[in-house]
Amino acid sequence: MTDVERKEKSVTRNFLVRKADLADVRDIASMVGALLSEIVERSAPPAFDFDLEQTEALLADFLREDSFTVFVAETRNGDLAGFISLNESRALYANGRFGTIAEFYVRPLYRSHSLGRILLAQAKTHGREHGWSRLEVTTPPLPTFDQTLAFYEREDFVISGGRKLKTQL
Repeated sequence: MTDVERKEKSVTRNFLVRKADLADVRDIASMVGALLSEIVERSAPPAFDFDLEQTEALLADFLREDSFTVFVAETRNGDLAGFISLNESRALYANGRFGTIAEFYVRPLYRSHSLGRILLAQAKTHGREHGWSRLEVTTPPLPTFDQTLAFYEREDFVISGGRKLKTQL
């Protein structure tokens, strides 16, 4: 193992998970772009149009709201390695308030080092602290993203419904 590989491996084990703030907007928006790009590259037809500046503006607005929370994983060098964004919702079927994972991304360099699991654990803790009855997520298209589904199943998520549908308003 080279010195560079040792340094990168040690950085992946040493990060801080914290609530995002307005100073993180550009980095998070860039990771959203990378996430959407990965999904579009592996799926058909393309499901997203991404505009960095628009995403930055929306994210800044969302971070000011109590119902939207983002947690970031920061390396010792101050680089953001990943993030998870959460929405609070309400529904009768869920017995009240619950959370939805809107976006969840770990940069490729930091994958397979438990970072996703740690971010998800922070999301679960946040949900319990806010009295949520459950945490929901929609995976990208299957079977292309079977590994994503397997990750959530290892983290105690169960399939609970059909496919996600949308309509433009």
